[in-house]
Amino acid sequence: MPIRVWDYLPEYAEERAEILDAVDTVFRSGQLVLGESVAGFEREFAAYHGQPHCVGVDNGTNAIKLALQALGVGPGDEVVTVSNTAAPTVVAIDAVGATPVFVDVGEDDFLMDTSLVEAALTPRTKALLPVHLYGQCVRMGPLERLADEHGLAILEDCAQAHGARHLGRLAGTMGHAAAFSFYPTKVLGAYGDGGAVVTSGEETDRRLRRLRFYGMSDRYYTEETPAHNSRLDEVHAEILRRKLRRLDDYLEGRRAVARRYEEGLGDTGLRLPATVSGNEHVYYVYVVRHPRRDEILEALRSRDIALNISYPWPVHTMSGFSHLGYAAGDLPVTERLASEIFSLPMYPSLSRERQDTVVQALRDVLAKL
Repeated sequence: MPIRVWDYLPEYAEERAEILDAVDTVFRSGQLVLGESVAGFEREFAAYHGQPHCVGVDNGTNAIKLALQALGVGPGDEVVTVSNTAAPTVVAIDAVGATPVFVDVGEDDFLMDTSLVEAALTPRTKALLPVHLYGQCVRMGPLERLADEHGLAILEDCAQAHGARHLGRLAGTMGHAAAFSFYPTKVLGAYGDGGAVVTSGEETDRRLRRLRFYGMSDRYYTEETPAHNSRLDEVHAEILRRKLRRLDDYLEGRRAVARRYEEGLGDTGLRLPATVSGNEHVYYVYVVRHPRRDEILEALRSRDIALNISYPWPVHTMSGFSHLGYAAGDLPVTERLASEIFSLPMYPSLSRERQDTVVQALRDVLAKL
C-alpha cells in the first residue's frame, strides 16, 4: 500500500473501542450541544496546562480569530507574526480586520526570528502572534519583554505544538491566550474539526464564551458583535477527552519515530530538524531540507511514497494577501525554505517497517543525486 505522510487508520484500529464508546456516551447523554463532554474537556485541557480557563471552539482558525477579538484586537490594529505558517494563522488576523505584519524566520529552526520583532513594531501594533511551528516553541523571552514594554498582547498559535515545552513551560502558557487546533492530523487530533483557547484571563474567558455563541451569555440575548456560532462539538470533545489521557504516550511515540529518522538519515545530505536549546520537541511534522527537494519528491512518488511540503507558498506570496504589499525578497529565509523543505511520515502509530521503507528509499534517492 502507498505510504502517506499521515494516516489515522492504525491508531483507529488500536483505539476503536474507546472512540466508539465516546460517541455512544454523547448520544446517550441527552444533550448534543455544549453539554458535559465539552465542559469536561475544557476542564481537563485547562488542567493539563495548569491554566484556569479553556474554551472549546469549532476549529483552530476560529480559536485564533476569537482569541484576537477577546484580547481587543480589531480594525486598524497590527499583529506581528510570520509568513512561514499555515494560511489560517493569517486568515484569522484578517478576519478581525487587523493587519498582519511579517517578520522572517530562523535559518536553522524555521521559527519566528524574535530579534526582528522590535523593528516591526509601530504605534498600531496591538499583539504578537508567535507560531510554535512543526512541534517546537518560539523563543518567548524576547517577546514577553517587548509585550511588557509596549503594552502588547501575546497570542500563541499552538496548533502544531500540543505538549511542547520551552524552558520547562508548556506551549500555551506563555502568553495572554493560546489557540489550539484539533484537526485530525494534530498531535492531539479529533475525528473532524475542533479547536480551543486556553487563557489565564477571566475577562478573556468570559468574552470567548460569548463570542463562540452569537455574543450571548444567556440564550436569545446578544451582548456583543461581531459574533457567530463557533461551538466545539460534543462528539469531538468526548473523543478528545479520551485521547487527552494518551497525549504523553503520543508524544513519546512521535519522539521515537524522530529518533529513528535521525539514526537512519543523519549521515545523508538531508538537513534534519534542529531543536532550539531549552525546547522539548513534539514533532508534529518531521520537516527536512534539501536544495533538490522537488527531484526527491518525484523519485519517492514513483515508489508509492507520498510526502508533503509544509509549506510550499509563504503566506505573503499568496494572491489572497497581495493587498499587504509584500514583494519577493522581503522575507528571504522564509522564501528560500519554501523551495527546499518537505515532511516525512510522522505519527505515533507509524510502523517500523514503513518507516524503514521511507528511510531506505530516501537513502537510495539521495545517493543518486
